[in-house]
Amino acid sequence: MPALPPAHVRVDPVRPLRQRLAPLRRTLLWALVGTGLAHAGPSSTVQLPTAPLLVQMNQLALERLGPKKAIVESRGLDEQGRYRLRRDGRIVAEGALTALPAFEAWTPGKRHFEVDFTAQTQAGRYELEVQVGTARARSLPVVVRDQALFGRAAGALLSYFRQSRHTDPGDHRRRIFDTQRHVDVWGGWRDAGGDTGKYLSHLGYANHFNPQQAPMAAWVLAYTAHQAPGLYRQAGLLRQVRDEAFWGADYLHRVLDPEGYFYTTVFDQWGKPGAERMVVGYEGEEGTYTRGYRSAFRAGGGLAIAALARAAQLSHSAGQRGQFPGATYLADAERAFAHLQAHNLAYCADGHENVIDDYTALLAAVELHRATARATYLEAARQRARQLLARQDERGQFYSDQPGQRPYYHAVEAGLPLISLVHYLSIEQDPARAAPVREALSRALAHQLALDTEVANPYAYARQRFKLFQDGAIQEPERTGFFIPHRNETGYWWQGESARLASLATAAVLAGREVDPAPQEAYGIQPPLARFAQAQIDWTLGRNPYGLSMFYGLGQRNPPTALDSAGVMLRGGISNGITGADGRDTGEGIAFAPGPEDHQWRWIEQWLPHSAWMLLAAVEMAGR
Repeated sequence: MPALPPAHVRVDPVRPLRQRLAPLRRTLLWALVGTGLAHAGPSSTVQLPTAPLLVQMNQLALERLGPKKAIVESRGLDEQGRYRLRRDGRIVAEGALTALPAFEAWTPGKRHFEVDFTAQTQAGRYELEVQVGTARARSLPVVVRDQALFGRAAGALLSYFRQSRHTDPGDHRRRIFDTQRHVDVWGGWRDAGGDTGKYLSHLGYANHFNPQQAPMAAWVLAYTAHQAPGLYRQAGLLRQVRDEAFWGADYLHRVLDPEGYFYTTVFDQWGKPGAERMVVGYEGEEGTYTRGYRSAFRAGGGLAIAALARAAQLSHSAGQRGQFPGATYLADAERAFAHLQAHNLAYCADGHENVIDDYTALLAAVELHRATARATYLEAARQRARQLLARQDERGQFYSDQPGQRPYYHAVEAGLPLISLVHYLSIEQDPARAAPVREALSRALAHQLALDTEVANPYAYARQRFKLFQDGAIQEPERTGFFIPHRNETGYWWQGESARLASLATAAVLAGREVDPAPQEAYGIQPPLARFAQAQIDWTLGRNPYGLSMFYGLGQRNPPTALDSAGVMLRGGISNGITGADGRDTGEGIAFAPGPEDHQWRWIEQWLPHSAWMLLAAVEMAGR
């Protein structure tokens, strides 16, 4: 995604590209307001609430048999308080607030309390009233029901994908950079609210930050449609999810070159006047064109293969197809996998594979084995699983390269290493090979829970390990924090972590069921993991210090509009989210949309991976 650099790396005196394009973007997006595609509300900066007493709670939906918590923030000196819980207007519980350890990293001068109403297992509409000293406050309402997140969110998420489809006829014939070849790259989805580019991934030049973008969405849609048809059928969404899955697979077919590699991006420097839209790689804040348009496993190639292989299975089981038949999807996936097995290093910016190559190639091999039952794909999966496990230390921390070097952290898909290993276990029948994988999953889960409780953490936000990057090298020591560091290898890119949180919630559910199942407990996992998973989803849906649901059109308070940089706001789209304070290299502090206007994309802009990860979390948390 395009972005502005933090102050410490802003050395170019020319205004950032997004600021230079603001007048054009504003004209185009206000034109969209008339079509109903853009929200016409006023833009504004967002400050932390200043009320003396606040109740922050999930504003959308909580599982009837799952964890249910609210956080109370008080500016008073009182150390005690009371609460009263109502269901459908009737008082169902009351008592003393539970005081939490002192925490001033984000909200100096505040005390934090908690209300845990997990024991309330009757469906209904819940509201919480609290009193601390003479101050009183009431929460926004939340619906409690079975399959809560899926039931409230899935339809809106699918609508977001449909509205995000890219149908510019000009994409039927786009030039490949530095050549005179023209190819058909029509279809797919707009990447973000302010970006009509199409990406399998970006940030490849920084090596450790590749996010899975359009292929992740395509895989989630195909995988969930194939694995959970009953869930979608019950909600009246089965045809819709299948149509969207095949739409994604059709695009991946088109961006597969005859040579066997995928085109990484279709890009025009974020709509820069005069820039040619083409198949191209790019680097940095200015979107400098490069020849890096061939996707490595980590640059979307692995997930594109997984998505095509799963779409082939969906086509076979459903008796349906997109523009191309399921057999074509599978042939594409096999050809692309063979090509990347032979050429992946050539497509890696630094000539070396890292942890992202391992977990994306692992998922690709697993899906190909599921689709074909061929032993060659099982062996490929075993190799990738071994490599992935070799990148984990004894604590459970994964590293991008080797243990003790660069800690793996990711603002988008931090849960994907565990998820890929869980999928691998579904095809591995050898107990001797499966055992170390389960041990690795267990270590990783325990490590995450321990990391989260090393410091006061009232919102149970998933913390992470990292090292800063400066003067072309990783800097010691290893650090820990809530948000990703702003001084990193990209030179400019950091943003809210809505996708990361949903990925970690999904990983906790899937890995928890694999290593220590608890069929009678929420989500089929042990209560500490269930609380962790729920806390990450709750943060995005309103249980955060700003009291904002990042899920546009759902919940009671959504992010504002920032047309200059965040662009179109669609119902069902999820904003980037909350970050560390601007100007803090380590990601310390907290911020959401502090301005200026052309800088607001980091927090407000909707992005394809956020909705893809939320849909996957919703399906996995609903069970099947």
